[in-house]
Amino acid sequence: MLAASGAYSPAANAELRSHHGKTGQSLKIAFTFDDLPAHSALPPNTTRAEIAQKIVTALRDEHMPPVYGMVNGALIEKNPEDSVVLRIWHDAGNPLGNHTWSHPHLSQSSPESFESEIMSNEAVISPVMTKGDWHWFRYPFLDEGDNSEKRSRIRKFLAAHGYKVAAVSMSFGDYMWNEPYARCVAKDDQEALATLKSSYLAAADENITRYREMSRKLYCRDIPYVLLMHIGALDAEMLPELLCLYRSRGFTFVSLPEADSDEYYSADIHPDQPLRPHSLEGAMKEKGLALPQRNLELPKFENICVSRCYTISVMARSGRRWVN
Repeated sequence: MLAASGAYSPAANAELRSHHGKTGQSLKIAFTFDDLPAHSALPPNTTRAEIAQKIVTALRDEHMPPVYGMVNGALIEKNPEDSVVLRIWHDAGNPLGNHTWSHPHLSQSSPESFESEIMSNEAVISPVMTKGDWHWFRYPFLDEGDNSEKRSRIRKFLAAHGYKVAAVSMSFGDYMWNEPYARCVAKDDQEALATLKSSYLAAADENITRYREMSRKLYCRDIPYVLLMHIGALDAEMLPELLCLYRSRGFTFVSLPEADSDEYYSADIHPDQPLRPHSLEGAMKEKGLALPQRNLELPKFENICVSRCYTISVMARSGRRWVN
């Protein structure tokens, strides 16, 4: 299977790229999108509504099951015109979930203020979600707290208010690409845009293998995965190709509730159950297992499509020296 060092062996990589798990079960994945109605920078002449419409159109064209979009109400308070994003999402047959009012770190919040964040957000979601289950909660930054007492308290609060936790079991850091993409569109830098797009898909592909490796090391099977995405400009641009990638790797698309019906997510469906590691990475750490290596070298996002003056300024503030 896998080399002791954690690097991919050719045999292991070929097996993990197969269309089925070890026991022959089909691979399943649920897409979810965070930060509705607005994530990261906007390219010129682009609106939040256009980004949302592009995403739901791609989901519809691929005959995707309903895809949850996790809402931060403070973004609508700041820009009321972006409230249309929630309607676009919902009217396309996709449900909404709760991502707190203003996207705070639980580790940096008191339990009381975090509970208030959850409840305040309901006033934005419930008028749109007049039908369907909007009681799905995604922790901002996937941060479940800095100690077990706080984590347990919030999970019991969620359970008491009928929430299920929308846990994440696959990610490739899609958010990192959206801001440089907006800069490169503004500069019409086609070479940089090509680099961003190709590396975006490469990162997604590599992390399919990484997360499958973790699941199989831990549970000797492929769990149904829940993918974390964001409602960003490059995410919208790349979604058709991204969906094609996951299909080519043998995945069947399922809804979040279907994925979470698996026993792996039982403590997320019932948040008042005893605590367990909140991610595959956490479970690997608990068992003393090394995480799979990342072999892909990502672009230096902070240097892409920025002026030399801007780069010097950033380096000066960070104490770094300019190197030609």
